[in-house]
Amino acid sequence: MLFPIDNASRQVKELNGIWQFKQEQFLEEGFKNKWYENGLENTIEMPVPASYNDITTDRKLRDHVGWVWYERLFSVPKLWENQRIVLRFGSVTQHAVVYVNGVEVIRHKGGFMPFEVEITEKVQAGDNRVTVAVSNMLDWTCIPCGEVGIKKSDLYPEGRLEQEYWFDFFNYSGIHRPVRLYCTPKDYISDITVKTDVNGNDGLVKFEIMTYGEELPVQVTVLNEQGNVVVSAETRNGEITITNVHLWQPGAAYLYTLRVTMGEDEYSLPFGVRTVRVTDKEFLINEKPFYFKGFGKHEDSDIRGKGLDEALNVRDFELLKWIGANSFRTSHYPYSEEIMQMADRQGIVIIDEVPAVGMNFFYDKVVFTAERVNEKTLEHHKEVLKELYERDKNHPCVVMWSVTNEPNSGEKNAQTYFTEVAEYMRLLDPERPINGIMQTDVADDKISQLFDVICINRYFGWYVSTGELESIYPRMKKDLISWNQKYKKPVIVTEYGADTVAGLHKLPEVMFSEEYQIEYLQENNRAMDECDFVIGEHIWAFADFMTSAGLRRVDGNKKGIFTRNRQPKAAAFMVRRRWREEK
Repeated sequence: MLFPIDNASRQVKELNGIWQFKQEQFLEEGFKNKWYENGLENTIEMPVPASYNDITTDRKLRDHVGWVWYERLFSVPKLWENQRIVLRFGSVTQHAVVYVNGVEVIRHKGGFMPFEVEITEKVQAGDNRVTVAVSNMLDWTCIPCGEVGIKKSDLYPEGRLEQEYWFDFFNYSGIHRPVRLYCTPKDYISDITVKTDVNGNDGLVKFEIMTYGEELPVQVTVLNEQGNVVVSAETRNGEITITNVHLWQPGAAYLYTLRVTMGEDEYSLPFGVRTVRVTDKEFLINEKPFYFKGFGKHEDSDIRGKGLDEALNVRDFELLKWIGANSFRTSHYPYSEEIMQMADRQGIVIIDEVPAVGMNFFYDKVVFTAERVNEKTLEHHKEVLKELYERDKNHPCVVMWSVTNEPNSGEKNAQTYFTEVAEYMRLLDPERPINGIMQTDVADDKISQLFDVICINRYFGWYVSTGELESIYPRMKKDLISWNQKYKKPVIVTEYGADTVAGLHKLPEVMFSEEYQIEYLQENNRAMDECDFVIGEHIWAFADFMTSAGLRRVDGNKKGIFTRNRQPKAAAFMVRRRWREEK
């Protein structure tokens, strides 16, 4: 799927800003009463993009389970009358039904991927109306997984829904990313795929151009960063050579532009030339060993929730550079396209993850059964993998796909399930390595042989051997060696961290203090440094983030190296010294 761009042949209108908003009081009352036909009544104002949960002071809206409705008017320019007109959503969490002028135009399942629909015949020049029904409900056919039930108690209104899920971040909902209206010529470029390789000093660029409409000649031109033509071709599919190529490198990004023209249409796609390869002990980018230094992150901020915030994104990348990080994982869902584009430009390496989280109860219940994670789950899992690949396939920053986080990988049926997942991901992209993120004990794990890199989440000294700093080094080192001996593959510690209240200081070190976080990280690092097969460390987490309410969480997860408003804790300075001076 091509990202909307403004150029001589295409125009983009942003539909962001203040929308009208209405919460359902009874499940699906908006559909039953056809709210979409004549416009919403008795609404409040709601910003887009943003989560709706923290905008108002209404606790019932924050904790709402079910459908809400968005609506706004928009204008189609008269100059677009002979163009193809498309309505595009960056993401709607978790389900969306979209109406234009009272007519349903598209439904989408999955809260973190873009979707679009041609509405040429549904609109007229001048005023039009778009209405969006949004649901946050998760069941076992979704990723993330969850369960929705009815609250059975005399203390609650009859029919009150209750959402249960098994992932540690708040289930923010709403129109989280930009809404755009754009136009193209009737005969247009529909998709571009770029794959790169290196031969000596030359870059090899394979490309495939998909078009719609009349079979018109296609011109492909590669431009360097100065805008000069490097090479060109007249074909839809082919391979061209860039002599004396500038490689896309971690921390030293170089982006070429593939300019495609067909008839009246034109599209420019930034891309980088680089290679990725995994050995039994190394991760190679451009045939040079790469050590992952970075974090698990979240799209999360005060008030906005998971809504796109460009200022916050720039701040986060500034902090990544300040601390010496070179990478992060999009835990536990794909991040916005704007973030991926920024990583391309700044040379930040990304492990790109689908939202296959919540496949673990963390207690003795079987997950991979006909009643829970089943064929319907697998079908949706594959749909999201395909959407992710089609969106992010051309980003040089993406060096590995992550197909799940912390499933019950010790279950027999988990092996069958993830065999299909891994095979499907390799079918989509045979070139990039794949991984799954494991929390299961190494002796019980049944699926990591399916992956190219072993990725483990470990919390010795926190959830395991709680408060025992002296246990971290021996337990972590033993565990790392066990994973490597079992699978003979390189290992990344994709999560390790300790909740820390900013400003809480204790000597001797105790849990939740800043001193404990520092000692905790250092003991983990000591074990990693003694294992030559460890190829990366991703601290959990980059910044504090919101979670559902519970006795073990006080205003969210506090494992961040930075606070939720992006100020450093004491550990940030220790990590900075390590990453900028040692690793």
